[in-house]
Amino acid sequence: MRLFERFGKKSEKDTPGNKKLSDTRELELYSGMRVLVEGSEGNLLFIARLQDPRSHMAELFQYSEMEISQDMDPEALPKTAPVPVRIRGYNDNTRKAIFMEGAMSPTSQKHIWQIEDLNITAIENERSDPRLDMDLDAAVMSSNETDAEERACKLLNLSIGGAGISLAHRYYKGDKFFLKARLFGEKKAFVVYCEVLRVMQTDTAQFEYGCQFLELTETSQEQIARFIAQATPQTSHF
Repeated sequence: MRLFERFGKKSEKDTPGNKKLSDTRELELYSGMRVLVEGSEGNLLFIARLQDPRSHMAELFQYSEMEISQDMDPEALPKTAPVPVRIRGYNDNTRKAIFMEGAMSPTSQKHIWQIEDLNITAIENERSDPRLDMDLDAAVMSSNETDAEERACKLLNLSIGGAGISLAHRYYKGDKFFLKARLFGEKKAFVVYCEVLRVMQTDTAQFEYGCQFLELTETSQEQIARFIAQATPQTSHF
């Protein structure tokens, strides 16, 4: 189902505009930031890159197909009412989660969306990616070769940017390995390269690790985002 068919009737009523506008220079700090774009009800629409924010406007370069389609006649675009969206990103320099909202319209270029009335609604000291708590059997490997030694672990939580795992083997901050788990109901396991960011010893024989995903493809990001969105009740951060 197309985005503007789903939300078009709500656009005029729900278009943002009653919040204090963010400083233009502040918005420019987040050019190039990877973001999650959500509908007004908190449902994930797609993953994108925020481009050229200026004067409370910006462009979104969509690199995740997700639920929506932008295949429409360019001549019909001016007649389409902007759709209210919520945008969540993470700034690596400040290590803060950035929450924005605005009104989104398609452009004549496929996968490029225009954002108007762009406002920063919150800046928080935490990651913006939604995180799903789990208790799933998984494994870590020193390499991705088929004959690589595997160590059994538990996958404790999952986000687009990383995961929490638990196992008895001792790792240190900065250590890297492959995490292997069957996430998506497929015969082929999901394998991702990880770096340890946090270490916590829960008892004398068990450790918990906070891991960041490295070299994650856009397709894998999309799979994880869809998996979390389907498994997590919708909540609002605004």
